[in-house]
Amino acid sequence: MTPKLHANESVLMPEEHPLMREEHHQLRQSLRRFVAERVQPFAHAWETEGCVPREVLLEMGKLGWLGIRYASDYGGSELDPLATVVLAEELGRSTYGGFAITVLVHTDMASPHLHHAGTTAQKRAHMPAIVRGERITAVAMTEANAGSDLAGMRTTARRDGDTWVIDGAKMYITNGVHADLYMVAAKTGAPGRNHDISMFMVEKGTPGLRVSRVLAKHGWLSSDTAELHFERCRIPAENLLGEEHRGFYALAHNLQNERLVLAAQAMGEAARAIELTLGWVRDRQAFGATLWDRQTIRQRLALRHAQVEALRAFVVQTAWGLGQGQRRVKEVSMLKALAGELVNEVLYDCVQFHGAMGYMRDTTIERMARDARVQAIGGGATEVMLEEVARRM
Repeated sequence: MTPKLHANESVLMPEEHPLMREEHHQLRQSLRRFVAERVQPFAHAWETEGCVPREVLLEMGKLGWLGIRYASDYGGSELDPLATVVLAEELGRSTYGGFAITVLVHTDMASPHLHHAGTTAQKRAHMPAIVRGERITAVAMTEANAGSDLAGMRTTARRDGDTWVIDGAKMYITNGVHADLYMVAAKTGAPGRNHDISMFMVEKGTPGLRVSRVLAKHGWLSSDTAELHFERCRIPAENLLGEEHRGFYALAHNLQNERLVLAAQAMGEAARAIELTLGWVRDRQAFGATLWDRQTIRQRLALRHAQVEALRAFVVQTAWGLGQGQRRVKEVSMLKALAGELVNEVLYDCVQFHGAMGYMRDTTIERMARDARVQAIGGGATEVMLEEVARRM
């Protein structure tokens, strides 16, 4: 129900940033074609079904997009964080946030725990299938009373001979229903040692692991989200990921990549929303003129466009720095806060300028507005991000 865009809307698409190379440009063009041909014509049905079909993820695996930064030994492309930004931005531009987050949790939030901390044997056993899309991953970190505050985690794992036994529950787990392999965070230290967290691999079908509830959400409807329950869930000792009691630091480290990815996704969503709204206001007639003829609307869209482009420069520069091995904790926290707030501000304006049409279910802008809301919450709420920045000022 979104109107056809004007041919000259391409003025909103900037030239590639000087830090981007030819492989980034080629990746962007390939992703954009894939989204246009294999996602947008079908994704409305995925919203109803509540998940992305496995065959779509398998296609993305065959094209090399599920292992962009992973070692070639496992089928990866060994690209840099700038390639991750391109992936996240283009998935965000699909206008289907649920599809985007399904992929990005697998590529940049769950499987990195195995790639970075796993043993050679663990990686050989799982990484090739992960990169091909044959084995989808989820990360089980969040609990009902422990989101950004990892110290509040209650799920425990205790060593019992040559096994670990996990007990507890995890909430709001993306890919929680359909994942094949879960990266699970659990406390392994003595009571009172709040940071003694370890990471484990738990395979789907392991006795004691069950999906206790499929969660209904405000947005991201094509992403499956679940509550997981662990009751005397026994796994082999070799399923420990990395060092015992060091999971807190692994989670904190990977959150930097996760937040960069979420910022890039939000950036793509905001840019696309502006493009769609530009097409609408140039066509929409009101009181003898188009909405584009109204100075207030023109200037507000120009301001939002400027803000998105400023965000883009910050995202690219930060990703480049990460690729050079630089620590960018403060900058990534800034990005997550800025992007999460900006995409919601952009979508608020876009719904407003679409008028009644923007409030109708099954319109692109209405769906994008619902999907955008979680960008200021998931992966670190804006308030938490600003505290991270404040501590480093």
